[in-house]
Amino acid sequence: MTRRELLSIPLACAATRAQTRYPGAAYRDYSRCLPDYLRGLVGPAYQRRSAALSRLTTPEAIRERQRWARETFWKLVGPPPERTPLKARTVGSFERAGYRVEKVVYESVPEFHVAANLYVPTGVQPPFPGVLFQMGHTTNGKAGDSYQRCCQGLAKLGYLVLAFDPMGQGERIYYPDSSGTRTRLRSADDEHTTPGKQLLLLGDTSSRVQVWDAMRSLDYLAAHPLVDPKRLASTGQSGGGTLTMLLAAADDRLAAAVVCAGNTENFVCANFNPPGSTDDAEQDFVGSGPLGFDRWDLLYPLAPKPLLTVVSDKDFFGTYSSQYIASGWEEFGKLKKVYETLGRPDQLSWIGTPLPHGLSYDSRLHVYNWFGRWLKGETTRITEEPPTQPEPDATLWVAGSGSVVRSFGSQTPFTLNRSRRVSRVKGSWQQLLAVERTTLNATMLGRVPSARGVEVEALDIPVATRVWLPAWVFRPRKADPSRPVLVAIEPAGRNLRWREGQVYQELAAEGHVVCVPDLRGVGDLTPEYGRGAANYGRSHNEEEDYAWASLILGRPLVGQRVSDILAVVRAMGGRAVVAALGKMTVPALFAAALEPGIRALYLSGGLVSFRSVVETEDYNHPFANFVPRLLEHADLPEIVASLAPRRVTLAGPVDGAGKAAKVIPGGHLEVLPESRWDLESLRKMVS
Repeated sequence: MTRRELLSIPLACAATRAQTRYPGAAYRDYSRCLPDYLRGLVGPAYQRRSAALSRLTTPEAIRERQRWARETFWKLVGPPPERTPLKARTVGSFERAGYRVEKVVYESVPEFHVAANLYVPTGVQPPFPGVLFQMGHTTNGKAGDSYQRCCQGLAKLGYLVLAFDPMGQGERIYYPDSSGTRTRLRSADDEHTTPGKQLLLLGDTSSRVQVWDAMRSLDYLAAHPLVDPKRLASTGQSGGGTLTMLLAAADDRLAAAVVCAGNTENFVCANFNPPGSTDDAEQDFVGSGPLGFDRWDLLYPLAPKPLLTVVSDKDFFGTYSSQYIASGWEEFGKLKKVYETLGRPDQLSWIGTPLPHGLSYDSRLHVYNWFGRWLKGETTRITEEPPTQPEPDATLWVAGSGSVVRSFGSQTPFTLNRSRRVSRVKGSWQQLLAVERTTLNATMLGRVPSARGVEVEALDIPVATRVWLPAWVFRPRKADPSRPVLVAIEPAGRNLRWREGQVYQELAAEGHVVCVPDLRGVGDLTPEYGRGAANYGRSHNEEEDYAWASLILGRPLVGQRVSDILAVVRAMGGRAVVAALGKMTVPALFAAALEPGIRALYLSGGLVSFRSVVETEDYNHPFANFVPRLLEHADLPEIVASLAPRRVTLAGPVDGAGKAAKVIPGGHLEVLPESRWDLESLRKMVS
């Protein structure tokens, strides 16, 4: 046999196999459905934004884009509140060689206290350029080691520096443990995101809270008698770099900015890697995808003022997503053309460091040199940082207790949101779900016999582009066509109770048709892992990441699951009783409000209201069910009431903390004291 003949054998075998249809059930790779669905949303959004940017060929077009970017930013994050008195006061100070640190507290909104350190140069004459220093996600905020070094270095170089604690960091820890100064949550990221999710329900965002703190801090800095208000700048690393981007979008007083290792990665990007670069709540702009707004749009209003982007070249596998460098560099090129069109190409620069994520020594030198060039007109480069020595955390404390809540009685994002007055707005809550309906038919992949005269079908149900649902259908051999189908929806998916002797086959043996589907994100539809570094892939493959991604792209995950339920009901003939357990009760309730073919609802262990989530500091309801601005339109009890006269059973309803909630029965509403999911309770619904 020749070598050519030997190599041709695998090809011949492959061709033979291709001609023979596989005889088993033709299951899909369901783990790709949700990721592929998101890719399908990203592609058009990316093309729309790229096309809009390609038209920025004149100063007039650029100015219009800048206006649009600032206006859209406020539309996405929530309108700025009224400027109220800062009530700033200095409560202490200490001297060091070349600078003085003043301990300052002020209120960005009434009774919402911000703790800050003002670094004042000594031995040089004012007025000074002013630098607002914004913190990355260190739990000790402004006391972070490298952040102190940069603030000290800037002060010794003649800058008036204001370093303030962001929400949830330093002296503004809002979920303290028994110490009162450390968070009981996993990280500073959770200090931002835990209240940030609650804020969405009432139409607010942690982005708005954070940028407003920065703007009020800039108010304090700009009004200081030692500062030159025409030479104001902002910088920060990691989350502080991202907050500098937010401030650049919102406030035109900045004369220059340096973004160090901020989230300079667009969510809607080329080669999108689901679930994408979901991060802290303030970095995820809900609904931005359909509008063609993304993170780099934050920087367009700053043009052509001096802007430096400093990145860690290993952050695409060390900190951020796999597209961090690729997306950032692509978007930098687009912004560079804007600076060129405006005649200032030298005022935009990108510098990388091979070091890990952090405000490293070389990055701090870049900050000093950029501000020296553009705020002070210096031509000699700084090659060595002035001597620095970080202070113990307590030395920098503005509050004696290390907590603005304990010392000054500060409000928290949770308490401010809980006390917010909400007026109902025009429009339908149903529109917030962005539900899709299918007209495609389901496919039966196989049918096999089971015990006690039951047959089990494997169903494949189309819902949306690139999305199909797998479902089990348990049929008695002699089904009564007058009885409604029971659609049972479980958080763990369809494979938990499929066996003979378990509840669904027992119901079928009694003559009931039962359909048990997987919905997007659960069971066999649990998404595959994305590409890139294992640590990032694992940590961003949670349901919450897909919920954030879906919100950014304008398709709430709960709305997708409502679409799934409606497709299942249609596949089963359009007439059903729906039973849902735990977190699946919310999409089931929404689906029933949209589909009159759902004759009755059994909701076991379900949330009683989203208002209870807003009122619960340590809530535990899954974010996948959150609908931004829902409480401006309706809440779950109103939706339950709207289903009358259809029967609704709430078994063991719970509040936002997962504790038993009191609900008054009456009319079409039955309330059971315990959450049950057994033969007796489900049989009652279909009998």
